Amino acid sequence: MSKIICSAAIRGAHKIVGMAEVKCNDALEKWGPNQNIGFPNTTYYLPVIYAMLGIPVEMLGNAREVLNKCKALLPPLVDDELWLPYMDPALEAGMITLFAEEILEAIKYLEKPDYYTKTEDTLIDNIWLGAADDIIMRKRGVEFVDGSAPGFAIILGAAPTTGIAVKIATELQEKNLYVLMCAGHDGKTMSEQLVEAGVQIGWPTRLVSFGPGYTAAVFAVGFVTRAAMSFGGIKPGDFNGNLSFSRGGVFAFIIALGAVTDEWVANAAGAINWGVPVIADTPVPGLVSAGICNYELVVGNIPHDQIVQKAIDVRGLKIKVSKIDIPMSYGPAFEGERIRKEDLFFECGGGRTLAVELTVSKDMSEVEDGKIEIIGKDLDQVKEGDKLPFGLLIEVAGRQMQPDFEPILERQIHHLINYIQGVMHIGQRNIMWLRIGKKAAEKGFLLKHIGRMIHAKYHQEFENIIDKVQVKIYTDEAKVKELIKLATTVYKQRDERIEGMTDETEEIYYSCTLCQSFAPSHVCIVTPERTGMCGAYNWLDCKVSNEINPTGPNQPIDRGECLDPVKGQWKEINGFVSKASRQKIETVNAYSLMEFPMTACGCFECVTTILPMCNGVMVVNRDFMGMTPSGMKFTTLAGLVGGGNQTPGFLGISKHYISSRKFLKAEGGLKRVVWLPKMLKEEIAERVKPVCEDIGIPGFFDMIADETVGITEEEILPFLQEKGHPALTMDPLL
Repeated sequence: MSKIICSAAIRGAHKIVGMAEVKCNDALEKWGPNQNIGFPNTTYYLPVIYAMLGIPVEMLGNAREVLNKCKALLPPLVDDELWLPYMDPALEAGMITLFAEEILEAIKYLEKPDYYTKTEDTLIDNIWLGAADDIIMRKRGVEFVDGSAPGFAIILGAAPTTGIAVKIATELQEKNLYVLMCAGHDGKTMSEQLVEAGVQIGWPTRLVSFGPGYTAAVFAVGFVTRAAMSFGGIKPGDFNGNLSFSRGGVFAFIIALGAVTDEWVANAAGAINWGVPVIADTPVPGLVSAGICNYELVVGNIPHDQIVQKAIDVRGLKIKVSKIDIPMSYGPAFEGERIRKEDLFFECGGGRTLAVELTVSKDMSEVEDGKIEIIGKDLDQVKEGDKLPFGLLIEVAGRQMQPDFEPILERQIHHLINYIQGVMHIGQRNIMWLRIGKKAAEKGFLLKHIGRMIHAKYHQEFENIIDKVQVKIYTDEAKVKELIKLATTVYKQRDERIEGMTDETEEIYYSCTLCQSFAPSHVCIVTPERTGMCGAYNWLDCKVSNEINPTGPNQPIDRGECLDPVKGQWKEINGFVSKASRQKIETVNAYSLMEFPMTACGCFECVTTILPMCNGVMVVNRDFMGMTPSGMKFTTLAGLVGGGNQTPGFLGISKHYISSRKFLKAEGGLKRVVWLPKMLKEEIAERVKPVCEDIGIPGFFDMIADETVGITEEEILPFLQEKGHPALTMDPLL
């Protein structure tokens, strides 16, 4: 390893540890060793320290202990006259740098509580997001599992011009990568350059402004580390497992823009431990070393118009991006973009105008592949601020196409339209809302380009079942009304078909092993009445997925012999799970919380667990950040459920499963639920109330406590007793 780089890494580590020493001593003097510290709403304490050392840093006193270890392990500065093999000491110095930076950042949260927004989006007066909380991490983690986010770029510094910054960011977005930005160069940061250019930044657009200083780089490494522990089931303190998981499963690289300081090199040396190479625009010495990164460790002097592709090549990412013939950039990175009133050129739907979207299957002879029709005005015939009725009719034909596939295809419209830069889509069916921004209109974007995109993406995503696609877009009010009438009939037929399905009427269930790249032993079993715990895959989704990709993660399983209809156990399902989990899980009950519950990776929407004093269960969704009657927040509960482990009494579920007739059937079903967060209760009310009628307790929904009643079992028990909650008289759970 280059002596120049090793020397810089070790010097940088000494400087950063020295800074952390001063900060920690000052904090201890001011607050004392028992002062709590940490990153808000995270399960894994200070994650890099926790993952590598197994030490939960909860208080300043713990930070002091870690700093003592850092000082003991810190390699000596490199002797100018004596050359030694400095690679290992440099990597160790990099690791120690990250430990010290986590402590610096944790103290910053203590000293300046409002320094970071602690949100997904930037604020008007603050663009620095800070550490991603567990809600963000789990939400975004799904994208790394399903491949829609193949990896991420860590940007240190700033581009020479705003234009170059925008070009680099857009190219990374087009390749569906997350961009994690920190540090600055010549008084600028890339985050500020993008804001100056009018580019939306934040987690939804994948342009994440962690912080203005280089110490915020530790948030990016922490994100990788938390993914290993949350989704991969790697235990804290297993530094080998954590590093190996990240090197092989989470693809990241650093792009360094601007003069490379000792502190930057120390951070880069730390990241290299995780298999993260460094690509710089300055002439730093190149490094190659087998066994850490796929190819080079450090590459310097790369031109800005080549730096993104070079980084992808060095990290060994395999990115599949198909160019679509529209005037705007396209990809999942633009899905979170918002078109605000001041940016608006045209809109339809959303209560402003009539609007509807529909996908239907037709006979092969009725569809002309690639035909795009606009019935009414297109955007080149309207003026800024106009609103029109809107109807989108997608007609597909294919030898393998079935009517059951229509709603699955239609559900993709929301994502596919949002992937267009400068276009926003909300809702579905006849409650959809479409907004098109001024910048898109200025570049010549038209409604016909939506049709062109739909044609291309339907073929790309569903080539196994679709042979032809034609698109009709209506802005003529009379024609839109006709389409709404047709759509209303089709929607009704579909809903009746799906609602009528039960686990007893279908012989075939489906597996979902999509998350095994993160949790190798996890296998989800999806039945008509038990949606996947991520909430994204129901039985029909899995059926379509299998049609599209017969060797993919959704495999059909003939449920065969039923071993226990109450717990939801089948002989053939057990056999499949055992094989797919590599014999780690031998038995699984689809309807039980207490006995052989289904495993989870970390992508679940909710966690349910028992409340012994109330003889019932609570369910908490990942968006609820408060305390629960279990004595744990969602983040702590999630840590007990994920990683492919089977944990009786703890279960990851989808919101939809709560309204299923099979929900915790083995424990008595819905009648066991004694507490829900108010926000979740309101969200699922319309689906759950009919189930209350079915169980013979029409007023049951009002018997369920929420945080307005209490957040401890002692607080909610009197409420349950007053309401006569049935869980209190059911058989004991324990």
